[in-house]
Amino acid sequence: MLKLHGDCWVITDAAAGNQRQALALAQRLEMPARHWQLEPRAPWSWLSPRLTVGALSALSFAQRQQFAAPWPAVAIGCGRLSALYTRLLRKLSGGRCYTVQILDPRIDPAQWDTVIAPRHDQLSAPNVLQPLGSLNPVDDAWLQDGRDADPGFGELPQPRVGVLLGGPRKGVAFDEGYVTRLADQLLARQHDEGGSLLVLASRRTPRSLMTLMRQRLSGMRGLIWSGQDDGGNPYPGVLGWADRLVVTPDSVNMLSEACAVGCPVQTFVVGSLPTRLERFHRALRDTGRLHGLDTTTFAQVEPLRETAAIAAILRERIAARQLQD
Repeated sequence: MLKLHGDCWVITDAAAGNQRQALALAQRLEMPARHWQLEPRAPWSWLSPRLTVGALSALSFAQRQQFAAPWPAVAIGCGRLSALYTRLLRKLSGGRCYTVQILDPRIDPAQWDTVIAPRHDQLSAPNVLQPLGSLNPVDDAWLQDGRDADPGFGELPQPRVGVLLGGPRKGVAFDEGYVTRLADQLLARQHDEGGSLLVLASRRTPRSLMTLMRQRLSGMRGLIWSGQDDGGNPYPGVLGWADRLVVTPDSVNMLSEACAVGCPVQTFVVGSLPTRLERFHRALRDTGRLHGLDTTTFAQVEPLRETAAIAAILRERIAARQLQD
């Protein structure tokens, strides 16, 4: 394996999905890493990553003091706000910092050394890598750690069905009517085949809808987790023990991680989806990785695990740059 020199800065905003992608990629590079969670003030927050003039002054005093030379060998950002600072690092370091931006930065990708944008973004350029889904840490070792952390899930009756709930987003039905219909279908399936349900909220799931979900699933065998009041987040354990996963259609990250597990993945869509999200769903369906909630038979497919392959390409590119330097 290629040995990379120097350290890596991981730059994100507060969004958990952005942090998860960037940190998963950085871990694969096996470089000493520092995570920056940056929230620049306006107008830079409005105009990121276009407005670079004065961008350092948009940070808090403490972060300005630390965001300084010596610059890292590699910088990985995820999300629009981070793109401002990965773009800036390329200039500040005189081109010696290899800059990686995850997700479409909405400006010319040539401003970074490598841009990683999922295929449904339809961003094409010589330095753009296009995975099918989002980057994530899910692999066999990660799933085993999840099983080890929650061995009690292994005693629940099979099939163990993990249910991953996202939240409302523009153009996607996610309201009381949706939750009621989803819960009723989950219960009907459990009535027919037995097993248990492991239902998890995300940060975006409205509390009122989780209350409704608890009411609809009252008395079912399994688990409902809606936050820290229910204990630690059992997400890795649920993915590790799941025989099947049901994921709401709104989250590319959750669908990508579910498809990385290796068990069947289903979703429940009401109405149409936004264009980009529909392209992603269609790509998963076309590769046999995503099914409707009424599907009962599933073909075996390879888990969707792209992070290691993306990291291997980056290793080669970064190593080549370091040899030049």
